[in-house]
Amino acid sequence: MFRRFLAATGLANLGDGIAVLAWVWVATTLTRDAGLVALVPVALRLPWVVFAIPAGLVADRLDRRRVVIAMDGLRALAFLCAAAALAVQGPLPPAPMEGVSSAPLFAALCLSALAVGIAEVFRDNAAQALLPSIVPDAGLERANGRLWTVEALANQMIGPALGAFLLGAALALPFAVNAVFYAVAALLMLRVSGQFRPEAQTVEGWRPALMAGVRYLRGQPLLLLLAVITGVWNLCFEAVMFAMVLHAQENLGLSAQDYGFMLTAFAFGGAAAGLVGDRIAAALGTGRTMQLALLVSAVLLLAVPLAPNGWLLAACFIVFEMAGITWNIVSVSLRQRLIPDALRGRVNSLYRLLAWGMIPLGIALSGWVVGVGEPIVGRAQALKLPLWLAGGLMLAVSLVVAVPLRRGIARATYRE
Repeated sequence: MFRRFLAATGLANLGDGIAVLAWVWVATTLTRDAGLVALVPVALRLPWVVFAIPAGLVADRLDRRRVVIAMDGLRALAFLCAAAALAVQGPLPPAPMEGVSSAPLFAALCLSALAVGIAEVFRDNAAQALLPSIVPDAGLERANGRLWTVEALANQMIGPALGAFLLGAALALPFAVNAVFYAVAALLMLRVSGQFRPEAQTVEGWRPALMAGVRYLRGQPLLLLLAVITGVWNLCFEAVMFAMVLHAQENLGLSAQDYGFMLTAFAFGGAAAGLVGDRIAAALGTGRTMQLALLVSAVLLLAVPLAPNGWLLAACFIVFEMAGITWNIVSVSLRQRLIPDALRGRVNSLYRLLAWGMIPLGIALSGWVVGVGEPIVGRAQALKLPLWLAGGLMLAVSLVVAVPLRRGIARATYRE
């Protein structure tokens, strides 16, 4: 049963990997305005702020497997609409520095991204709450590690490279292929059998149910701290990755294919962490593993703007991703183990609202920093400013939370 779930997750992540490159790259063919380009990934990530809480309530009331199936179907439809809009548009004129070359196409792209983002919120929350129903408690780190390995290979190695190839053939092609991938992922989930409706609830009504999740999370200082740390990490990462597209194009002279292959470096680090992350945690302990992951992430972010070419950037990304995935394996397993099944959807959604809600802020902030910095330091250096700011912020956070994080994990482990 876990293998079917793993296969469906892998196929969906392959679609995500293609989309990582396709969304922003297509946006840059419509405009060179950093603020306008940022609207597409913001539309993709904004639903984590707006729909995180409803997604948690749904995951704690409905069959979580059926939620996953429905949301993969919605993503397939959204990508199909984006592909149709691009196919109808035909050849595009040169992208202007201000405004967009085709307002209807840009609007269709943003709306499709918004639909995909909404579906992703409901799908991912339900899938993460579903995993402990498939895997025994003692096997969570190993299962999460295998999921992250598949995600790294599909989302970060195969997906971006395939996306670059498809973009080179036709702008609409990666969106059409994704529609097929998500549809097949939904069909695979139909073959995952079992009982995936949460335990019976004693609280009736949406508001009381939500407040039960709020009260639980409020009484868990460790979970709140993890949410804040993950939120800052997400803000920094998304700020870097948004600026990186324009930095790679204009400062390093990378093509779509070059950039897509460079992004596959994330997969090597992610796959390695997925295979050995549980062993690292067992050897160093949960607290030390998470502290080390944060510090390594900060150092590598600071190294990114110093890299003079795609090869050194790729090297930075390999180590950075290994640290990030190791953090995810340990923190996600810890949450799944601590949160009761009946509350898992709501508490995870509140956690993700705090943690993932920073993603659109990071993207928007990156675009704003470039816009403000360009008249002062010039275009080339302005594209590096989000990279420096993200690295500095991450380093400061890793140092500030080191002691509270270790103590919180020690108390949680003792209570278990």
